[in-house]
Amino acid sequence: MRQSILARDKTRTPSDKIVIVAIDDASYEYILNRYGEWPLPRDVYSKIAEYIETSKPQSIVFDLMFVNSLKSSKQADNAIIDTITNHNNIFTAMNFDNQENSLRIPPQLPDNVSVNFENKSKNVDLSYHEYSNCRKILDGILNNTSNIGITNVSRSDDGILRKMPVVVKYKDKYYPQLAFAAGLQYLKTNNIYDNSKIIIDEDSKIRIGNRIIPLDYEGSVILNWYGGAQSYNYIPLYKLIQAAEGEKGTEKFDFKDKIVYFGTTAVSLFDIKTVPVSKTYPGVEVQATYVNNIIDNNFIIRYDGWITLVIGLILSILTIVIVLSETSVIVGALASSTIYIIYLLSTYFVMKYFNIWLDVVYPIIFTIGAFMLAYIIKYLIKARDFEQQYLLATTDGLTELYNHRYFQEQMKQMVDSCSRYETSFSLIILDIDFFKKFNDTFGHQAGDAVLRQVAQTLKKNVRASDIVCRYGGEEMSIILSNTDYETAVSTAQKICDRVSSRHFHLPNGKETSVTISLGVSTYPQDGLTPSELIEAADKHLYKAKEEGRNRVGN
Repeated sequence: MRQSILARDKTRTPSDKIVIVAIDDASYEYILNRYGEWPLPRDVYSKIAEYIETSKPQSIVFDLMFVNSLKSSKQADNAIIDTITNHNNIFTAMNFDNQENSLRIPPQLPDNVSVNFENKSKNVDLSYHEYSNCRKILDGILNNTSNIGITNVSRSDDGILRKMPVVVKYKDKYYPQLAFAAGLQYLKTNNIYDNSKIIIDEDSKIRIGNRIIPLDYEGSVILNWYGGAQSYNYIPLYKLIQAAEGEKGTEKFDFKDKIVYFGTTAVSLFDIKTVPVSKTYPGVEVQATYVNNIIDNNFIIRYDGWITLVIGLILSILTIVIVLSETSVIVGALASSTIYIIYLLSTYFVMKYFNIWLDVVYPIIFTIGAFMLAYIIKYLIKARDFEQQYLLATTDGLTELYNHRYFQEQMKQMVDSCSRYETSFSLIILDIDFFKKFNDTFGHQAGDAVLRQVAQTLKKNVRASDIVCRYGGEEMSIILSNTDYETAVSTAQKICDRVSSRHFHLPNGKETSVTISLGVSTYPQDGLTPSELIEAADKHLYKAKEEGRNRVGN
């Protein structure tokens, strides 16, 4: 996306040093009409190349393979061989593959085609561009010139061509990519580079004079595009044929100091690539862009690995801080999105002005993950806060029993449930005997200590499903679910005995004992509403007091 936007920038124009001679649809039709078949006879290419050479071009690059062919005559083959070998600025293409040996025996290539190459980088693995076979071009070309380049490409997993190899490996030797070879000659001719050895240094870069060519882990360069398809100066091949043949009224061409690329652009000839700036991009223009990047010192440098990790962590931390500090979900989402949009814009300008490619996929994955994590954390914090608030709202602070409000809510729910399912439950109401006198004698702090210890005794002697509440003052209540009257009385008596037999510790270090009186009621026989059940239990509690306290009223 960034490269596609940048390619439309009018300040980024392709070099006027590069001219593409295109075998376009019109030229393809012209060839069929004039010569009766495709491919074009090779002596015609020879005549065109000789015509271009009269203008003293920088170089001529055939993005075409002159392989052995039954269609081509010996005379035509010799013509192109002579033209290529007689001029040291003409390049032609060859391609490697992994064809099975049983179909084609891997040929031995002459040493002059390979390059003196050394890889000193631990981060560049050239095995990504290693091949086991190739389809040879004419022996007369192979044995008489070193200006042969390979046209293998590097497509990404999504099928888009973003980068190109510098060299490829075949039979333990390295062979230059066609555009790289043409670019090197341009640098040598212009006194920018004079070393015969190509070295990838420890920083994964090839340094050629004042040119720095950064490589990725595969040993490929990431191309920097100048526009959509057909951005370069195009000349249809048929016009050049007419000019080379000297036909009257044809256009004259001047190729002085130009890099002239020959390649197919006709859709029917199947050399169309998908690149970041176009879905239908001629392969020859990919080659031209590669050379253009060498001329301009304009390759993309991709930063990934630990830099991507650091950026992702920074964006994630910012996202988490914003989400946790913002109460509104919408505002938090918008703020998080804004952070990533700012990052996207930053990557665009960094690529535009510094040719640096910062990854955008993994940082957004980190950001989305951080956004989700932040809201999970926020939910857990809110849930904990809600639980705490609910606890404060339903619990008595002194005894840590449920409070009177919670007791009333549970009574209503219990009545509703038992009414629906025709079950029973019981209620115990109790208070501490002579508690006012106890407070007057020992003080309120001692009274509070006794209240807490009585509450602990109650909770220890009932089931986990039973609800123990502070009803008010020294009064407490217990709601016993699924409990009949006899069982409730038995439970009440057990609690009464445990309280009376316990020693209660006072703040002054002394011990004392207290007793309790209890009343029991059961739904539905003692009442059908919470108030009726409470009234019945209270009546039994007062009866216990009248009968001498420290007992269950009956």
